[in-house]
Amino acid sequence: MNSYITKGVCTRKITFTIDNELVKDVAFYSGCHGNLQGISSLIEGMNVHEAIKKLKGIKCGNKPTSCPDQLSKALEEHINNR
Repeated sequence: MNSYITKGVCTRKITFTIDNELVKDVAFYSGCHGNLQGISSLIEGMNVHEAIKKLKGIKCGNKPTSCPDQLSKALEEHINNR
């Protein structure tokens, strides 16, 4: 299980697993529960590189980032630290 402390969003932490390049077990701690469950469900089983491509750069209102963008950063960090 990987853990990522977020920056600039309501969610405080994201946990996830990568198994054979597939994103699994995504959990957001705090934030907009329904929306975050939806994001988790949509990327469950998705290739990690495809998930990053789809989520990277999404903004929330006037913020320069969002929970999906933070997830892309968490996934990128995991790939870069392997």
